[in-house]
Amino acid sequence: MTVLQKQTVNPIAHLTPEDVEQIGRELDAIRAEVVAQRGESDAAYIRKVIDVQRKLELGSRAVLLFSLFPPAWIAGTAGLTVAKILENMEIGHNVMHGQWDWMRDPKIHSTTWEWDNASPAEQWKHSHNELHHTYTNVVGKDNDLGYGIMRVDEDQKWVPFYVAQPLWNFINACFFEYGIAAYDLELGKNIKRKLTKTPEFKAKLSQTLRKIRKQATKDYVVHPLLSGPSFLNTLAANFVANLGRNLWTHSVIMCGHFPEGVATFEKKSIEGETKGEWYVRQMLGSANITGSKAMHIATGNLSYQIEHHLFPDLPSNRYQEIAPKVEALFERYGLTYTTGSLPKQVASAWHKVIRLSLPNDFMSRKVNPTPLPARDRSETTVAA
Repeated sequence: MTVLQKQTVNPIAHLTPEDVEQIGRELDAIRAEVVAQRGESDAAYIRKVIDVQRKLELGSRAVLLFSLFPPAWIAGTAGLTVAKILENMEIGHNVMHGQWDWMRDPKIHSTTWEWDNASPAEQWKHSHNELHHTYTNVVGKDNDLGYGIMRVDEDQKWVPFYVAQPLWNFINACFFEYGIAAYDLELGKNIKRKLTKTPEFKAKLSQTLRKIRKQATKDYVVHPLLSGPSFLNTLAANFVANLGRNLWTHSVIMCGHFPEGVATFEKKSIEGETKGEWYVRQMLGSANITGSKAMHIATGNLSYQIEHHLFPDLPSNRYQEIAPKVEALFERYGLTYTTGSLPKQVASAWHKVIRLSLPNDFMSRKVNPTPLPARDRSETTVAA
């Protein structure tokens, strides 16, 4: 295997192809153990989270009916923000991954769930479950990596447009749900290829616009109108709640795949990829966040991004349980388990966004690169 990297040491050059496949078998065993054990306690967990979220949202919206009074505005806005985060992260994201399909509950199933988000569930499941999780951190295949508007690797050609990517990233963070909707539509690619007039694109666009209209009507028309004299206050509260949810979600997603030391891969590096190699790519292309149990729930347990990418269909409440086993596997095979506190990981991700907005000559050398090993592949490039 030829690894083209600048001033770096391949930290997994010691792994043989047999080692890689053995890692895959050990991870399969971890997954099988959880599948065999999942049951009523897991079902009770997700039902409780959904119940708490719905009561919190209903209660917060009721309080906002009186948002003309500052204490009610603060309490209602804070509660609604948390409710939207819970619905988006721990419930919607994970339900639509199929983590709870084994319950056979039609109300909590990936085929029936629709979330409080601008992006239609059907489109999101395609771009996220089928594309992002299949091609994790493969430049040019995984559009979650930079969302098509950012430079994500030193080996990508720099052009002046990238100087503004910190600004684009901040704007994307503020209106993240709409950015994801545009991303799910593959808006940039369709405009570039002049496919916006095709029946398929028009159908998807209509679906997205209907979803956006529904969400906007609920948050910015119906609920404020119900507040009567508190109309403007409730309108502002809903905007702030959506803004808070968007900023939080964007930060969590950035921490999962973009901090310094997380690997990115060339398209050629996954040609003929085995299951063991797929597992190793998920391990090297993801990063975790340390924190309290409440923080893990608020992230949708994506604070265990490594475990999530290894086992995206396992119940999210099990990631904390299996994380020590996964970390031990990293240690046993001499791999780096990338993790850190939320402030550290957010700062690292933003540092990378800013660093890659400039030409390579202005950048510091790479930090903790982790190229993908496997078997001999000529001209394979992996860059962190």
